[in-house]
Amino acid sequence: MSLESSNSSSPPLQFRFGTVADAAAVSAFARRLFDEAFGPDNSPTDMAMYTDVAFSPAAQSRELADPSRTYLLGEHDGTIAAYALVRTGSTDPAVSGPSPIELERFYVDALWRGSGVAHVMMDQVMEIARARGGETLWLGVWGENRRGIRFYTKRGFRDVGSHPFLLGTDLQTDRVMMRSLVDGE
Repeated sequence: MSLESSNSSSPPLQFRFGTVADAAAVSAFARRLFDEAFGPDNSPTDMAMYTDVAFSPAAQSRELADPSRTYLLGEHDGTIAAYALVRTGSTDPAVSGPSPIELERFYVDALWRGSGVAHVMMDQVMEIARARGGETLWLGVWGENRRGIRFYTKRGFRDVGSHPFLLGTDLQTDRVMMRSLVDGE
């Protein structure tokens, strides 16, 4: 898949599916963006406990090899600038729609925010989910992530509940959001 998204001052991003060969680059990018997004509001110890496991190269390699997961990478000059992770076979008790597919991760580098990249990537995520048989797309987003919640709401997601998220030793609450993937709903 190759899809372009324009930023007024930069060449377009190219989107493609991730492979196991991308594990080290995905690991570094994911960890950096997670730290930038959530580090200022959480303890360094809890952040390290979580990112050392969740975003290690080995963990990324396992996820990239997992047939239930699809990585969508947005690159600029061969460097990851955005990524999304779509997962089949995962649901949450709050999700009531048919054939649920999870948007497990969705990150855009700060340099590309406001450029339309997130909207283009979300369109691709929805296409991937539909292609994998999804009729409902759901996600968990930290309840304190107001920017993320605003974006998801703008893209048709609605809050349907919550679930716990353990960041190191800190038990936090994620909002569960979902939207239909069926045209007209």
